[in-house]
Amino acid sequence: MTDILSQRIQALLDSDAAATLADIHRGIEKESLRISQRGTLASTPHPTELGSALTHPYITTDYSEALLEFITPPSTCLQRPIEFLDQLHRYTYRHIGDELLWVNSMPCMIGDDDNVPVAEYGSSNVGRMKHIYRIGLGHRYGRKMQTIAGIHYNFSFPEAFWRIHQELEGVGGPLQNYISQRYFDLTRNFQRYSWLLVYLFGASPALCASFLAGREHHLLERFDHSLYTPNATSLRMSDLGYQNNAQSSLAISYNNLQEYVDTLTHAIKTPEPAYQKLGVRDANGEYQQLNANILQIENEYYSSIRPKRAINKGERPTLALQRRGVEYVEIRALDLNPFEPVGINQQDIRFLDLFASYCLLRESQQLERCDLNASKENLRRVVYQGRDTSVQLDNWGKAVSLRQWGLEKLDQMIPIAELFDRTHGGDNYARALEQQREKIRTPDATPSGRILDQLESRQQGFFAFAMEQAQAHRDHFLARPLDSAVENELRQAARDSLAEQAECEAQPEPPFEDYLRDYFRD
Repeated sequence: MTDILSQRIQALLDSDAAATLADIHRGIEKESLRISQRGTLASTPHPTELGSALTHPYITTDYSEALLEFITPPSTCLQRPIEFLDQLHRYTYRHIGDELLWVNSMPCMIGDDDNVPVAEYGSSNVGRMKHIYRIGLGHRYGRKMQTIAGIHYNFSFPEAFWRIHQELEGVGGPLQNYISQRYFDLTRNFQRYSWLLVYLFGASPALCASFLAGREHHLLERFDHSLYTPNATSLRMSDLGYQNNAQSSLAISYNNLQEYVDTLTHAIKTPEPAYQKLGVRDANGEYQQLNANILQIENEYYSSIRPKRAINKGERPTLALQRRGVEYVEIRALDLNPFEPVGINQQDIRFLDLFASYCLLRESQQLERCDLNASKENLRRVVYQGRDTSVQLDNWGKAVSLRQWGLEKLDQMIPIAELFDRTHGGDNYARALEQQREKIRTPDATPSGRILDQLESRQQGFFAFAMEQAQAHRDHFLARPLDSAVENELRQAARDSLAEQAECEAQPEPPFEDYLRDYFRD
């Protein structure tokens, strides 16, 4: 264990900071495709009973009209995100007819790009912008790629923690500047060690062959039109999924807030010849993308972690960060676990708390281009070969096996687990850590290993496996009554969101071109 990590943990143990960990805020964003009984992408519009996808606080859509996104409000209660997510699923299943929710990150049986309906958000300028942005993503990366689903974990330390931590570190200056700096320390270490999360929680070792129809790939075909790699963990995180080559030339800096904002802003304002050739509008004057720059907006840049700040109406994320600093981090490296009804469980959340805290507390050197390249290569090896735990990874220029390095990381988290267990009582964090250690000792215990084991033992295709799980989860949610207070809250939220969208659309607005120009103005 590094001296800095040991010193920081001991300082927290000796201070009042440990008690403040009870006030960590957590939230979950979980995506799920709506599918037909046949296992194809749903062609129906977003159900009215679920409210407005533009304004509903908890149920919206991501890229596609068929790609639901469930959002839990930030909570200091450890159990609240999972419990609320469970209630959202119960409510949703009562309002989507005979459709199901796909439970895997890699999509269902899917045809051409034209078969993927782009999400609609109404006629207001903000609604049009969201829709056109998604049209642009389809032109740039293909619509099918945008049907990949994941889980995002939002995490923030309370202000009281930061005040004590800043004092313990002996760092002067405004508190928010210190908070932003430390969150960027966390994000750099997260990128160095995110391969561990991908190994432990990767749940996409196989996919339906329809997803890659007409594309070159090096996957093996087996299990009834399924594509896979024997030791794969998360094909979602591969170059077949969101980690695509289209953004490989971008060098977004995570060394500090200003460099992050500057490099991201540069990408938003710099024209890309291929996108200029496509054109912002087609021959009929219809928008094909918001602009012809490397990134249309900040969210187009895919990263496994994002520093975030809640935005005001019409405010760009980078401006919110620049004006008010980092508020929380969004961890984006998690696949849906098809063995869990809501895609994630409570012990997973406890380990994410430990992992994020480890990334914060250990030393975090600046990330140079060579460090980023090494991190990307480590991730690639774990994505394709991770369950062969003898695979060699690059630890600051030294080759080390995944098994050895992974167990070393988990051992370094033991005192952090003790810190959290002291705060919450019991030994749940220690047990969450032990569960992850068992996955390194026994690769078949990982979600990816369990999936391939089931495909192998049953000689079952990925599609058949995923349909079975989707049907089982549907039965699970429909068999459980919906809490009446939650049902009333969600019904009211749906009505309020529809009214809010209608009111927004009734307001006089400037021409869309003027709205876009104002949005991108510094």
